[in-house]
Amino acid sequence: MEYEALRAFRSRNFRLFFGGQSLSLLGTWMQKTAVSWVVYAETHSKFMLGVSVFATLFPSALFSLLGGVVSDRYSRYRVLLATQVLSMMQAGLLALAVFWQHDAVAAIIGLSAVLGIINAFDVPARQSLVYDLVDDKQDVPNAVALNSTMLNLSKLLGPAVAGFAIEQLGAAACFGLNALSFVAVIGSLLALRLPAHVARAHPKALLGELADGFRYVRDTPDIRFIIGALGLMALLVLPFTALMPVYAKDVFQGTATTFGLLDGAIGLGGFGAALYLTSLPPSTDLGKVMTVNTFVLGVGLLLFAYTPWYWPALAFLAVGAFGMMAQTTINVTLLQTTVLPAMRGRVISLYVLVYTTALPLGSLLVGVASERIGVQATVLAEGALALLIGLLYLRNLRQTRASAGLLATGGS
Repeated sequence: MEYEALRAFRSRNFRLFFGGQSLSLLGTWMQKTAVSWVVYAETHSKFMLGVSVFATLFPSALFSLLGGVVSDRYSRYRVLLATQVLSMMQAGLLALAVFWQHDAVAAIIGLSAVLGIINAFDVPARQSLVYDLVDDKQDVPNAVALNSTMLNLSKLLGPAVAGFAIEQLGAAACFGLNALSFVAVIGSLLALRLPAHVARAHPKALLGELADGFRYVRDTPDIRFIIGALGLMALLVLPFTALMPVYAKDVFQGTATTFGLLDGAIGLGGFGAALYLTSLPPSTDLGKVMTVNTFVLGVGLLLFAYTPWYWPALAFLAVGAFGMMAQTTINVTLLQTTVLPAMRGRVISLYVLVYTTALPLGSLLVGVASERIGVQATVLAEGALALLIGLLYLRNLRQTRASAGLLATGGS
């Protein structure tokens, strides 16, 4: 069973990729934690927290479609290598800005926007490349789940380490350590053994290939529902994470370490979800798992919202994060395994477009809502909305099963 949960590691390229990404993502989450803490510590504004998220995600939304076409037209490996080098430079500039400037919020927002542009090209190339790194394509779902495990372990450790580093070394150290962490991922990419990229003829212009991607999603109901439901979640529910500095500082009267532990609880829940997903057999009904975990997310947020005790609040937050990460990971798994290879970059870029448009808008929305009705009432509302979206997933699941039953009856 243990071996089956790690079966994607049979592929050398995936092992290398996984190792390099593990260290790099730890630095990435240290940087994200430091950005949120510095912005809130210097401005004391919940709205500016939303702006900091918006600054990273909105540029990704603007350029994600172009990033998807680039991923499908050119070598995904070379695109990813370039984005990693640029991300390392961005982290280095952040470290210098925070170290030398007394008020670095403007520089942080500007460099966050730069990172958003880089991510627009990075995410489609990275997600599409995972499929190519696995020798046995039946191991792709396991590879996606292992990637999620890696991401959530970094979410668990990164914020906690960042909280300690901010207090002991200063926020600039988090950005500097993130820049250093890119050495590992760049080294792992250079060590990959991939077939030479064979350039394909592209008779259509960029806009024509973009239109093909839109038509493919429009004409594929399962993919259309996944992307549409993700948009609702990202707009109305997932921005609860942007309010964690407010919970740490105002609700629990804590420090950067308090904030790091709250973010760490989110990482712990997500890590548990990822481990759970790696253990699922190939015959598992992923639609059912995704539906159940949407309700788990909603219940977790409802319990967390007004809990006055810190340690129970961490437990409830971890429960909600379990549901959140299980659901989002299954979304990516279904896209990776059902989309035509020639369309993979464009479909993932549409996924990124919806996510990176809805999440920053949602972050601004929760920032305004928390100013008006309070942070705890806002999170309570997000939990209730998660339950309503769960009903949409349940309805879609029943319709899918009914359609499958009709096809089986007709076939017999």
